[in-house]
Amino acid sequence: MNKDTIEKLTQLRLPGMLRAYQEQYKTDNIEDLTFEQRLTLMVDAEIDSRHNHTIERLIRNAQMSDKKASIEGIKYYADRQLNKDLIDELSSNQYIERGVTIHIIGATGSGKTYLACALGNAACLAEKKVMYTRLPDLLTDLALGREQGNYKNILKRYEKVDLLIIDEWLLIPANDIAQQHILEIVERRYGKKGTIFCSQFTTDSWHQRLGGGALADAILDRILSKSKTIQIHGNRSMRNR
Repeated sequence: MNKDTIEKLTQLRLPGMLRAYQEQYKTDNIEDLTFEQRLTLMVDAEIDSRHNHTIERLIRNAQMSDKKASIEGIKYYADRQLNKDLIDELSSNQYIERGVTIHIIGATGSGKTYLACALGNAACLAEKKVMYTRLPDLLTDLALGREQGNYKNILKRYEKVDLLIIDEWLLIPANDIAQQHILEIVERRYGKKGTIFCSQFTTDSWHQRLGGGALADAILDRILSKSKTIQIHGNRSMRNR
């Protein structure tokens, strides 16, 4: 191998091409391939390397509670009554591009978070920007932003991601200030981005938990009008997905 070439590939930050170059040197009968064939292998290796690096970065930045959750790991036990066709449909990520809202409803320990993170990881694999947060953390983040004068910047951060996953949705009823924050988020994402809400409570109780007034009407109009619901029955341990 040409050490000068190795150093240059390293300096140019082309790890995929470098590995392919080193592997070719160790491969028997590599000389049987044409120069163009060998170059194609190196270029393909670099593209794969960059794609994998992008996915790793997206998953890391998403800060999902379960980075290893996957669509393949979901268990379709009979008592859970999961809609496999719907989940397979969602794994294509088309709902994100269409700005559809997903509601995952189930009791504690039913696997809501795992399912949401599985969909989040599927989105990352398609190189989409994902953010996972708990509703209490989101509200605290926005409240601090308002106090510190960077409220709009924080709103933009939640607005720009392709998929926003909000866990522990309305676990605690929202007060007036929380309702205003929530409306700002859902208004900015309405019909443009995908959002997943994980909740122990069915959608028919959300209006009351959002205060039951005009703000609740506005919020629910935006998150129910274009949505799909996954109901998880039973109360299996999350280790069973």
